[in-house]
Amino acid sequence: MIRILVLIVGLLLIGFIAWWFFGKHAVATETASVTNDVQEIDVDVNGGYSPEKVVLKKGVPAVLNFTRRDPSTCLDRVVFPDFGINRELPKGEKQAIQIDTSHPGEFQWACGMDMFHGKLIIK
Repeated sequence: MIRILVLIVGLLLIGFIAWWFFGKHAVATETASVTNDVQEIDVDVNGGYSPEKVVLKKGVPAVLNFTRRDPSTCLDRVVFPDFGINRELPKGEKQAIQIDTSHPGEFQWACGMDMFHGKLIIK
């Protein structure tokens, strides 16, 4: 009986892990607001990025304001490899990062350990 119970719990854990890493999850998407010819959006860093997907207008200067609330060292940096940006995110401080919107496309950002990701869409 105990073997069957251990088998069931093990299978449930394997299923949960597979869902966590490979399942489709809802992704928060936000379009930046344009004020005084600059588009700006706030990104909350707390166990990941919120919103995870940011939409910007091509050709309009953009600023992403990252505020880290998470104490883990994994999220203490944000990296935009396509833009050559690797910025420290001190806990509790807003960090404004300027983004070049001259080229349309989809660009990734990630934490310093490449475990948490976000997507930037310029169109």
